[in-house]
Amino acid sequence: MTFVLGRGDADDDLPKMRLGTYRALDGSPGADLFLDLDRPHAMLVVGKRGYGKSYTLGVLAEGLAATPGIAPTIVDPMGIFGPLAGGSNGESNRDLGGDAIAATVFEEPTVAPDTLDPRSWCALLGLDPESGAGSLVWRAAQERSTLAGMRKHITDGDAPDRDERAALNHLRLAQSWGVFDAEGIDAEQLGGGEITVVDVSGHETAAMSAVCRGVGEALYRAGVSDSVDRLPWLLVDEAHTFFDGVAASALETILTRGRAPGVSLVSATQRPSAVPEVGVSQSDVLLSHRLTAGADLDALRRAQPTYMNGSLADRMPSQPGDVVIVDDATETVHAARVRERETPHGGDSPAVSETSYGQSIERNGRPEHVDVRPE
Repeated sequence: MTFVLGRGDADDDLPKMRLGTYRALDGSPGADLFLDLDRPHAMLVVGKRGYGKSYTLGVLAEGLAATPGIAPTIVDPMGIFGPLAGGSNGESNRDLGGDAIAATVFEEPTVAPDTLDPRSWCALLGLDPESGAGSLVWRAAQERSTLAGMRKHITDGDAPDRDERAALNHLRLAQSWGVFDAEGIDAEQLGGGEITVVDVSGHETAAMSAVCRGVGEALYRAGVSDSVDRLPWLLVDEAHTFFDGVAASALETILTRGRAPGVSLVSATQRPSAVPEVGVSQSDVLLSHRLTAGADLDALRRAQPTYMNGSLADRMPSQPGDVVIVDDATETVHAARVRERETPHGGDSPAVSETSYGQSIERNGRPEHVDVRPE
């Protein structure tokens, strides 16, 4: 009998992926542990830097991409998931001898301006909706669906010059981000069987959040309208950044209402204390790598289920790749180790020893000190 997170003991052929193995008390690997992919889920992956949070997100992406009937999308704020589409030198994963992963990378993603409602436009631009400039942007967003149309709506009005200039300057700032286009990413582009990587690493936080909002809303609407043939899964790395911006409403909608239309959300963060309570409490599967910050442990403690003996802090893993898993669907807790990636991981930190200078030191010894102070 196989145990499947989110489902329980199962010997059926329903969709699932191998997440890793059970971890014995001495750290040795045990039986395989699987994750249910047949039904929608809300998952939270947490862990301090360097302990495997983003790596685990990549493992989940591989499993989703290999499962028929699922449309997985990753919002990538760090630019580390591009290797899902191929090797570090541009080779495909099949060329590298690994399993083929079908992937599409949007390196310059855009979303339609009307993805944001009037209140979100004001929040995005840091404007008080009751201020002169804020009220102009609010009304323009209500009446127009493009940035050009919003600017024209403002200039065609009779608002005070000071308010008009401020509103237009803020809209020009939004235009400069390059993330708004009436023909932006839609559900049809995200609804294929391949993994879609939405790379927002080149943008500032506000622009990244706007793109995440557009992607999240497109996937949720697709689920509600049944306009795509596959069940959408949205994976968000550094999720605390997006829960703190205009993307929050789209993410919280999927968390609280995504189950019925079949839309899943996987939020990954090194700061669970910065994720709203709903982001923790609504997750039916929690994967926790090592955490040590008191605020982060407190955030998990507040959502700790009554069926869990002891505390999460007592069960906290100590090695990278190790996790403690709380599966609310089956009301069980597991110690496990996440399997190795099948595609290259793009999240490793650079090291001095890997640079040409560092390698020169290893070969030739440390160079003598040269005094370059002025005479």
